[in-house]
Amino acid sequence: MIPLLRHARYVLSENPVTGLAFGLFALFLVAAILGPLLAPYNPLQSNAAMALKPPSAAHWFGTDQLGRDIFSRVLVATRLDLSIAFASVVLAFLLGALSGVAAGYFGGWTDRVVGRLADTIMAFPLFVLAMGIVAALGNEVINIVIATAIINFPLYARVARAEANVRREAGFVEAARLSGNGEARVVLGQVLPNIMPIMMVQMSLTMGYAILNAAGLSFIGLGVRPPDPEWGIMVAEGANFIQSGEWWIALFPGAALMLAVFCFNLLGDGLRDIIDPLKRT
Repeated sequence: MIPLLRHARYVLSENPVTGLAFGLFALFLVAAILGPLLAPYNPLQSNAAMALKPPSAAHWFGTDQLGRDIFSRVLVATRLDLSIAFASVVLAFLLGALSGVAAGYFGGWTDRVVGRLADTIMAFPLFVLAMGIVAALGNEVINIVIATAIINFPLYARVARAEANVRREAGFVEAARLSGNGEARVVLGQVLPNIMPIMMVQMSLTMGYAILNAAGLSFIGLGVRPPDPEWGIMVAEGANFIQSGEWWIALFPGAALMLAVFCFNLLGDGLRDIIDPLKRT
């Protein structure tokens, strides 16, 4: 653990971009955990007298058409957006990585079933497929998580299958077999840990995509229901006021969405450099 922490400190000190990504991630994490406590106003409380006020000392990001403080809403929305993204990515990883490793390691009918399932999902435009799933199941948070996990399943399954297929004849796998380990123990104890660096990169990238997917569903009315603060809903509400000059309603939640995606895209490279054993030699 100590060598890993020492290597992580070295990576962050030598790569300012990676350090920036981890700094942004820490900022979003604090906002997600403490957002409701740090918010200066109730994100759901409306005030008609303060409607459509531009950014000021009292309201840093201005107010929306109902007089709600946009800064408070952006801050509180961080928890919901990151929770949806994290839950969907974990579910996609569990389903996709385990089935992909099994397909690549065992081959045969397992490989054919997983491959056909991934091909079937990839045959549809992924966002349209997510729209259909949420429309069929209902626009609840759990259904958004399920839809996002399903459309990300092929990404994990294909990457895991390719990596497991390369490593199933590796020397350390043969040594594990000769030591008397069963196939399941070899897969979970040897193959899966050795493909984790590239899977961590994939998880970080799909975190950004999952945030965009949840915001996109909310933008078209199939995601989180108003008045709950969510970045996609706020951008959709602000889009109606851009032409009349109230640019701040859509700008600040859109900027938070952009920074979150930017953060997780950069975070993947840093995680790979920290976790990959080859980078520590």
